[in-house]
Amino acid sequence: MEEVIKKCVSILKEGKVILYPTDTVWGIGCDATCEEAISRIYRIKQRNEKKSMIILIDSAQRLPMYVERIPLIAWDLLSHVSRPTTFIYETACNLPQKIIHEDGTIAIRIVQDNFCKRVIKELGHPLISTSANVAGQPTPPTFDKIDPQVIAEMDYVVPQECASSTEFKPSRLIKFLDDYNFTIVRN
Repeated sequence: MEEVIKKCVSILKEGKVILYPTDTVWGIGCDATCEEAISRIYRIKQRNEKKSMIILIDSAQRLPMYVERIPLIAWDLLSHVSRPTTFIYETACNLPQKIIHEDGTIAIRIVQDNFCKRVIKELGHPLISTSANVAGQPTPPTFDKIDPQVIAEMDYVVPQECASSTEFKPSRLIKFLDDYNFTIVRN
């Protein structure tokens, strides 16, 4: 796995795009601070650029780098999450505008998957994480269900043996409303 992590980091630093396993589904990803690579992901997915994308970070300590004001309840929820959960924060910062929703929010998940954590830590930046499908198509639950045309667009495809699971499902999605309240957008 060490060589695969080094390869991913090298490719991501070049502003390229990878297909990789996350703690939820197989994702198309890039360095979340590289606007050119982000634009390429939108093209690959044929996705409207007004739709924001999730970013992955490796630890809660990095959260203040990308969220200007973290709700008080966030720290409690983050310490009690046992399954992959993406949180939507109101005040994104230090990220390209094209991945921030037009209302200023950003969706961030602290990954639980060791492979993803290592790649993010070595890269030193968050990763874009968007499902490995064309916009409007179902999210592939397994690697073998990913459209070969999507795979062909990648600069690097992480070997399947690096995945911690063979069957995936999207993360729970929670949006913070204020310091003490949130809503579950997707369970």
